[in-house]
Amino acid sequence: MYGEVHKLGDRSPRVAEVRGTLARLGFLDGFSGDATGGGNQKRRPEDEYFDAGLESALRAFQQKRGIVADGHITDGTLRALREASYSLGARVLDLQAPGHYLVGDDVAELQTHLHDLGFLKSRIDGHFGPVTYAAVTDYQLNAGLTPDGIVGPATLRSLSRLGRRITGGSPQAAREQEQLRSAGTHLAGKRIVLDPGFGGQKTGSIVPGPYGDITEEEILWDLATRTEGRMISAGVETICSRPRTDNPTNLDRASIANAFGADLMISLRCDWYHNEKGNGAASFYYGSETGATSVTGERLAGLIQREVTARTGLGDNHTHGRTWDVLRMTKMPTVQLNAGYITNPGDVAKLTDPEVRDTIAEALVVAVKRLYMMDKDVAETGQYSFSELLAEEGRL
Repeated sequence: MYGEVHKLGDRSPRVAEVRGTLARLGFLDGFSGDATGGGNQKRRPEDEYFDAGLESALRAFQQKRGIVADGHITDGTLRALREASYSLGARVLDLQAPGHYLVGDDVAELQTHLHDLGFLKSRIDGHFGPVTYAAVTDYQLNAGLTPDGIVGPATLRSLSRLGRRITGGSPQAAREQEQLRSAGTHLAGKRIVLDPGFGGQKTGSIVPGPYGDITEEEILWDLATRTEGRMISAGVETICSRPRTDNPTNLDRASIANAFGADLMISLRCDWYHNEKGNGAASFYYGSETGATSVTGERLAGLIQREVTARTGLGDNHTHGRTWDVLRMTKMPTVQLNAGYITNPGDVAKLTDPEVRDTIAEALVVAVKRLYMMDKDVAETGQYSFSELLAEEGRL
């Protein structure tokens, strides 16, 4: 069952599960079945049919959660639905073994409380891992509770009595801004992970190029290599999230970036559509309507988007907050650039042109430089050259 995709017109018990969950979360009106979510939940035959009403409700949920709003039931959407089903207090929260961390909106709500109270200094990601565990024990110690890291009735009552003490702004946003400011304007010494898509046996689409057929993986790897070369010239310490021979999961890619202690991560992908009409570039950062947003990620995504589209002529599909694993599970601000549609002939003509890939690589490095310049950034979009950047860095 897992790994399957269900869409409009399908019939499956999985559809009934999603219908009940969406009704319980308030996305589906007029549902008369059992939406309790209990182990003995009763399902009617008609609940298993994927109709237009369910598709509309599912799209609304996906949009709110910052995932692709395609109206399809995928593993990622199922995971998001289950995460959304938990509210703080519905279960005891504690630290599980690696790979089995508790995940859900209840964890995100706990993290928000701890974050606003100053006990959690990392990203709100809805995962009860070692950092959240340490924040809980720190809070318990300060609140006169047994510091066991278990969020049970006593800890919940204490949090409820204490309430939210910080209002009028996000501590995480202020912290990110201060980290940027204290890092300085020079790129030398910064650590950046480049994350080209695919790898190993997964090569993506094959498209015609000026020198013969080329795979999507080759395009993205070459773009990462060109970007890396420029970053090294500017004094940036860079690594790639994968070798050519492997295609790690997004979680593994995030783990590599975290272990490297990176300051930023830039993922490189191409987009796809079922016909040739889809075109243009888009940039994504961690954020959604219901959760926290990486302020630095959002700013970097905007800089990348503007520099890339201004320099290449690719269509501007703007920036968007998403909760994808590669954005959510990294400890540093992460941006994913979808550099064009592999299904659009015009975009393919640009992506397969080495000179355009050079231009995109330069745009990426310039965008990172402008991010660190902060209030000193007065360069006009698309006009700040790489040679000027090197001069500013003292490397010419």
